[in-house]
Amino acid sequence: MRETILTDILPMTTEYLEACTELYINVFRSEPWNEDWTYDAGYQRLSDIIHTPNFLGFTVQDNGEIVGFIAGYSKVSFQGLTFYLAEFCVNNKIQGKGYGSRLLSFLEQELQKRKIHSLFLITERNGIARKFYGGKGYSVNEDRIIMRKTF
Repeated sequence: MRETILTDILPMTTEYLEACTELYINVFRSEPWNEDWTYDAGYQRLSDIIHTPNFLGFTVQDNGEIVGFIAGYSKVSFQGLTFYLAEFCVNNKIQGKGYGSRLLSFLEQELQKRKIHSLFLITERNGIARKFYGGKGYSVNEDRIIMRKTF
């Protein structure tokens, strides 16, 4: 039997920026990502996202502690509004217990209320996040590729 999650989902605001930064760098410095985030770089990244026009984000809190967040922004396309998921993370110690699923579901419901018709995201081709999203009905967009140029 799955344990009941007693949490609050609240809008992500600048009030939570420091706590979200700590969570973010701790999650992405760990397995399986092992990225070399500094506090300043993480803070700047999340601050930039929060200040993006049409930003929408939420935190999931357990007993007043932020244990996860999801954030992105919407843009107009010829098909209407589309949401671009910029960041999504849950404390490593509680991953797999439903916090992320609940947070993603909450965001999807909010997007539908706002008449946003689709959500795009970038994730690793063979990582655990791809399996997570696939299990939630997300699929690879065969019409698009990601390109980059390193300088």
